[in-house]
Amino acid sequence: MTLTKILKPTSVKVPLEGKDKNSLITELVDLLDANGLLPNRDAALDAVMLREQMQSTGIGSGIAVPHGKCNTVKELIMAIGITAEPIDFSSVDEMPVSIVILLISPVGQTGPHIQALARISRLMLDQSFKRQLEQAHSAEQLYELLSSREKE
Repeated sequence: MTLTKILKPTSVKVPLEGKDKNSLITELVDLLDANGLLPNRDAALDAVMLREQMQSTGIGSGIAVPHGKCNTVKELIMAIGITAEPIDFSSVDEMPVSIVILLISPVGQTGPHIQALARISRLMLDQSFKRQLEQAHSAEQLYELLSSREKE
């Protein structure tokens, strides 16, 4: 799976303005909505927040991957952002988060969702690449870093 086939350049935000977990998630959902990718913004936000209430999607090492399944989306969609300052996300390692990657997928499609989560995990294992993402100064730079890495 290639993330840049899912991620639109307009679904990237640097820096994110939110100051807490809920506002970061809402900001990324709103970004997808502003790009016309969500038929029902509230249903998508509810799906992600419901998943987040079950267990934090702060996976550790400064990364959060909030996600949810929503019956109003037709295909997997993605947004990514870098926080201005690390934010508490109730992560498994109790460390604050600076990279937030949002995934929303249709209820009946598990495969692409799992593949995207696996690809994100593999990419974020590379500490040098992760640092480059964290230091991106613009949405364009962040998208280009991801795009270049996906072409390798």
